[in-house]
Amino acid sequence: MTTTAHVTCPLCEATCGLAVTMEGDRVVGVRGDADDVFSHGFICPKGASLGALHHDPDRLREPMVKRGGEWVAVGWDEAFAEIDARLRPIMDEHSRDAVAVYAGNPSVHNTSTALYGPVLFKALGTKNFYTASTVDQLPKHFSAGYLFGHVLSIPVPDLDRTGHLLMLGANPLVSNGSLMTVPDARGRLRAIRERGGKIVVVDPKRSRTAELADEHHAIRPGTDALLLFAMVRVLFADGLVDLGRLADHVTGVDVVRELAEPFTPEAVAPVTGLDAGEIRRMARELAAAERAVVYGRIGTTTQAFGTLASWLVDVLNVLTGNLDRAGGAMFPLAAAGQTNAKPGRRKGFTHGRWRSRVRGLPEVIGELPVATLADEILTPGEGQVRALITVCGNPCLSTPNAGRLTEALRQLDFMVSLDIYLNETTRHADVILPGPTALERPHYDIALYQLAVRNVANWTPAALPTELPQEWQTLLRLTGIVTGQGPDADVAALDDFVAGQIAARYGTDAALAAGRTGPARLIDLMLRAGPYDLTLADLEAAPHGVDLGPLRPRVPDVLGTPSGLIELAPEPITADVPRLRAELDRAPDGALLLIGRRQLGSNNSWMHNLEPLVRGQNRCTAQVHPDDAARLGLVDGGLAIVRSRAGKVEIPVEITDAIRPGVVSIPHGWGHDVDGIRASVAAAHPGANTNLLADDTLLDAPSGTSVLNGIPIEVEPARAVGRQ
Repeated sequence: MTTTAHVTCPLCEATCGLAVTMEGDRVVGVRGDADDVFSHGFICPKGASLGALHHDPDRLREPMVKRGGEWVAVGWDEAFAEIDARLRPIMDEHSRDAVAVYAGNPSVHNTSTALYGPVLFKALGTKNFYTASTVDQLPKHFSAGYLFGHVLSIPVPDLDRTGHLLMLGANPLVSNGSLMTVPDARGRLRAIRERGGKIVVVDPKRSRTAELADEHHAIRPGTDALLLFAMVRVLFADGLVDLGRLADHVTGVDVVRELAEPFTPEAVAPVTGLDAGEIRRMARELAAAERAVVYGRIGTTTQAFGTLASWLVDVLNVLTGNLDRAGGAMFPLAAAGQTNAKPGRRKGFTHGRWRSRVRGLPEVIGELPVATLADEILTPGEGQVRALITVCGNPCLSTPNAGRLTEALRQLDFMVSLDIYLNETTRHADVILPGPTALERPHYDIALYQLAVRNVANWTPAALPTELPQEWQTLLRLTGIVTGQGPDADVAALDDFVAGQIAARYGTDAALAAGRTGPARLIDLMLRAGPYDLTLADLEAAPHGVDLGPLRPRVPDVLGTPSGLIELAPEPITADVPRLRAELDRAPDGALLLIGRRQLGSNNSWMHNLEPLVRGQNRCTAQVHPDDAARLGLVDGGLAIVRSRAGKVEIPVEITDAIRPGVVSIPHGWGHDVDGIRASVAAAHPGANTNLLADDTLLDAPSGTSVLNGIPIEVEPARAVGRQ
């Protein structure tokens, strides 16, 4: 029998609606859902591959335990007994800090792990908690926390109403949005130009988004904060600061004016590689636009001044009066789970409540920089990490100095992974616990709707049955182990406890969701406590989603700072300005700089095991400008050796004038040429692991986020090495 299920794609941040056609339990077609209230039929290659993911023969379908160096499939009770027998003694003999956790990016796109992962992490009680955020977006959470009072109070571009969009280090035509939930970014950007607006892209590479834009400025990697500060300086010097309705809700403007003084366009031009006159024009056009917004993404967060760049994006939005107004940068109001949804003074944000044992790096949002995870495993002494739990993550491909982390994982006493693949990281585990596919579990984007360019809500029930336990059940069984209840803890009782905690947190009654369990119960409780008078039953009756309208002004109610104001110059951020100021005295030394790049058919490394997404020419190349290629003796299609302080890779060269001279671009997530993985498609398209080049000593100082854009490297033809 042929059936069609309407689901929300969980493979990136766009949250597109899909219509999945099935014959029995076999997926025979995936298309965009034309009736979806948010995506209106848009689909990208990742969404179209949902069937390939579901049927992937390499996907794990039963627990795996390593015995004598060999993997053995076991039952669930046996797997949990193994974990209890080996993990509990480590906790008892040493401490809870002897167990580290790494949560990967896909865990945010999975309702079970998003809601029940924190239950396990809190019960474990370790200070050694790491996530993909410190190789991605943490500077934006850091700056939003101090400016607005909460780490998820991140203003997003009101794309559907703006008339002037300035984007730095962002490529939404390929990423489908990032810290900006937006299906059909191409259509929305085209609409800006069609209504007479302007799009300006700042990026070392002429990306697909830059090709669509009115202007592209090829900035030197890692200097975005200098450009933004120079634009701030122009606004003050030219009398263009206009806070508008924010005037009574902002403090710290005079401090920002003083801090901006040294960053004239002439001072930053030699370092950024952009003309001083162009910088002035960009600032003046931004201020003159009736509705404008500045947006920065991964190119601005994964650099040496990621926090300052993230902060200055919002400083510009505030100073031009474009924060919290239609067409500017606005605060979404999600239907469920948004801490800042209700007005009222909150605790405010702080960081550095503890520091890492070896390098003394500060905690941010309860996590430590993943750049120091290998240190904590390899360095003996009290508090040494001896066990690791990974949840939907592949840090051996996604974290800096990946070679050293790989060596560290070999030294662990015990490791357990929640993952659907035997990959570059989980091959080091002792136990792997798989979960159901996206079509076998319910879904609600608890985090991403808090970053959406339009307020919407959509619940996806499981489209297909499965014999696998849902990940929330697996996580609760692990919670039972770490709390001393053993491998056979009462999952239903633990779930009741979690529901009671959620109900108390959001001020509702758990009995209102009676008859439900797991994520469905938690989402129902959050919806009932939310700002739209919705229940899960309302969403179940609307398979294409519920449109809750365009973004609306939310200041001052959204603010949760100690002062109740937008704190434009918080000391934990501005304390880093002298470090940026010192960059004005450092002329570029001519070294090649490495940056990453995204690809439309790839979000995380496990997508490389899907045949529809890796067909055709190998896309893992080192893109090099023709001038650099001629100087270095590189040939298009030939192999090059790329070296950094951390390591080296051999990779094919792609010569293109789309990249700025002095810059090399390599995509992330590749490097499937190692022994012990079970990923036949990925192994046939291995690529090179760019994180072997990422230097774990290079960090954004305030947040501890790794520098992945602007890494000094050396490049030479591979043949030169062969003659030595």
